[in-house]
Amino acid sequence: MANWILILLGIGAVLIGIGLLAVAGFLFLKLGGAGKLIASAQKTTDQLPEQVEGITSQITDVLKTGNKTLQQVNQQIKELSPLFYLVGDAGRATHNMTSSVLKTANQLQEKTEEADLIIANKNLQGIYGLATIGYFLVKLNKK
Repeated sequence: MANWILILLGIGAVLIGIGLLAVAGFLFLKLGGAGKLIASAQKTTDQLPEQVEGITSQITDVLKTGNKTLQQVNQQIKELSPLFYLVGDAGRATHNMTSSVLKTANQLQEKTEEADLIIANKNLQGIYGLATIGYFLVKLNKK
């Protein structure tokens, strides 16, 4: 009876070994595909430093060009600043002159309106008209 038990134990061990061998083969096949995937990922990651360096150099070139352009614009604005100040000063001077002329014109209009009221109140329109005609006739005779 002990022989039968040993034979059964041997057969069980062989079956367990065959099962483990089948599991190992299955895992070998599946993990072999994972190895290919890892190798592909390795190729991709090997290229990353070169690509990052290329992108970095391009960005650096773009930033340098942008800085040069900005410096040129700033220089041109510095060169034009006196012209802008001159235009601003001319604008302020023109504003002051036109406001003085407008003030004088308003004062003359007020005086003229006052004179018109005085002439209308005292019925001097006819005399004023004759004086105007006389003035123009004298002026014409002098020519």
